[in-house]
Amino acid sequence: MRSLAFSVAFLMYTVASPAQDVFSNSTNVALEKVIRDFPNRFHNIRGEVVAQHTKSTEYKSTIQVPGFFSCVVTHYSGADNEAYSWNCTAYQSRDFTLARNRFKEIYDQIENTIIKVDGEKPFIVSGQYRTPYEERKLTNIDFELLPATGEMKNMKIELILQNLQSEWKVSLNVYDGDRKIEGSVTSN
Repeated sequence: MRSLAFSVAFLMYTVASPAQDVFSNSTNVALEKVIRDFPNRFHNIRGEVVAQHTKSTEYKSTIQVPGFFSCVVTHYSGADNEAYSWNCTAYQSRDFTLARNRFKEIYDQIENTIIKVDGEKPFIVSGQYRTPYEERKLTNIDFELLPATGEMKNMKIELILQNLQSEWKVSLNVYDGDRKIEGSVTSN
């Protein structure tokens, strides 16, 4: 009973303590900043334009995750819809084992992260791990915020391990799940 009381007290302290987040690491610190700007359509984290296409514009993200290759915010515009996404490439390699290990490492950094957004109760990032296999060209993990309320219900967080032209790529995406984005990766 004493052990249970101690565990409950520790959990409450962890959730309530803004200065000392037990789950703090560079990936979830950056992810928290991105999630905070989701309701603003990533307006506050859009940097300079890096590419412009017929139906989309890519901006350099002002939020960069240490150890990741590149982070971009993309604005998709179509005849009847508009959507935004934040995407970071975490790893690229021809070696499946190294890519799989990086995928698992990032999953471990994100899973059960506590995210604090102004004016909201803290959220817990939760997603079921899927073991990647080399024969499967795509493995993705969809995370959700618990408890998701309001506009945050539509937000999707996705960790992807994908084989593209014999190279394995690990990426982390945050986007509006209510809007269909042409060319986006889908679950298998």
